Amino acid sequence: IPEVKYFHMVNGVYDIIVKIEAKSIEQLKDIIGKKIRPLDHIKSTLTMLVIE
Repeated sequence: IPEVKYFHMVNGVYDIIVKIEAKSIEQLKDIIGKKIRPLDHIKSTLTMLVIE
């Protein structure tokens, strides 16, 4: 998935943290809904936006 810039496996409540770069909220929704959530072993996602 070219929009994924990095991911880290973590301990605790979540299993991985993924950084996705998108040009808009709509593009981000599309990437998560069509490319991330359909992957095997993805049970749920939580999206947090970085505002710089």
